[in-house]
Amino acid sequence: VQLQASGGGLVQAGDSLRLSCVVSGYTASPYALGWFRQATGQEREFVGGIAWTGGFTKYADSVKGRITISRDAAKNTLYLQIDDLKPEDTAVYYCAAQMRWGRIEVNERLYAHWGQGTQVTVSS
Repeated sequence: VQLQASGGGLVQAGDSLRLSCVVSGYTASPYALGWFRQATGQEREFVGGIAWTGGFTKYADSVKGRITISRDAAKNTLYLQIDDLKPEDTAVYYCAAQMRWGRIEVNERLYAHWGQGTQVTVSS
């Protein structure tokens, strides 16, 4: 499975941003797709995920209410919409594929495939 993230950049606090992640090269469908982020000097953290079917989502409490994760099945593309961006949202954002079936996992070790990351910088 290959994942290619894009859409990051330098934005102002209060702005909105939509990240994209194109998923390709799979023979078996992932169970879920997730977004993680890693700020400088910090561990990578779960932001949210969506089931491959698109039937349900899961969001981290730290961003709940400000993010929306969606998937366009026809385009094999995953999206992360972040509203009301804050300086603390500054991080490299990664998309990842969870192949293990059951539930959307928050543990990054349970994601088998990763995109290269896209930098989001929020200025105050």
